[in-house]
Amino acid sequence: MHAPPPQERPRLSKAPSLSKAPRRSAALRRTRHVAFAALLLAAPAFSGATACAASAHSASAVAAVKAAPGLDDPVKKEYAMELVSSAENSSLDWKAQYGYIEDIGDGRGYTAGIIGFCSGTGDMLDLVELYTDRKPGNVLAKYLPALRKVNGSDSHSGLSGYTSAWKTAAKDSVFKTAQNDERDRVYFNPSVAQAKKDGLGTLGQFIYYDAMVMHGEINPIRNRALKKAKPPSQGGDEVKYLNAFLDERVVEMKKEEAHSDTSRVDTEQRVFLKKGNLDLHTPLDWKVYGDPYHIG
Repeated sequence: MHAPPPQERPRLSKAPSLSKAPRRSAALRRTRHVAFAALLLAAPAFSGATACAASAHSASAVAAVKAAPGLDDPVKKEYAMELVSSAENSSLDWKAQYGYIEDIGDGRGYTAGIIGFCSGTGDMLDLVELYTDRKPGNVLAKYLPALRKVNGSDSHSGLSGYTSAWKTAAKDSVFKTAQNDERDRVYFNPSVAQAKKDGLGTLGQFIYYDAMVMHGEINPIRNRALKKAKPPSQGGDEVKYLNAFLDERVVEMKKEEAHSDTSRVDTEQRVFLKKGNLDLHTPLDWKVYGDPYHIG
């Protein structure tokens, strides 16, 4: 299959319903029914011991993952940024995207910056508010009333000259830092934290992050995957669980035409998974839209 020309490649887009994302509490809470408790009490002693041993093993595995360097290690985080950029920008140079802005016709208004902040989904508004808090009177501040009005739509009303102002702001280190911080707060930190709670290594953390970037949340995908396989935190096999997650990620991507090319899963993430590279060790070789990439 020939790779689509660069201008036709889908940029980042999130669910239109995405609003300001709170810091997520990703702890998994399971209700234990009285009937189940009674069953445990009636079970032979060795069954309880086995269950406790399995639980202890799962807890130990999660603790080990949390303690070990993961995707939040600066080197691995850089890999993550480059991997996402290969799919979104056909380039490993993610830092060249601060000034990117255009309407890609996906119903989310303007898409811009290093993570595809959208005027119609709330995260662009959050970013400009943060930038204005840190630097009042910046070139984007005057557009805040319009951004609040167009949030939730694809409208450009009141945004005349906005794209030029965005590109000007992108030269400002304060704005660049604000983009980095919002990326981390809304997308990177919550996805990595959830992956660690699920007992997943660096690759699994990246798989969650990439899904969060595109879809704005991972819970619908994760919940469906949990019905097919258990993560390490529940005593499951990591590779089996990640394959189940990626299966459901593909299903989610195909719900939208803009995401219908699933090569970022098929010839990128699954390549690492099939090789058993759960810690994202280099060299990394993959393809997106048929284009080869390498981090070595």
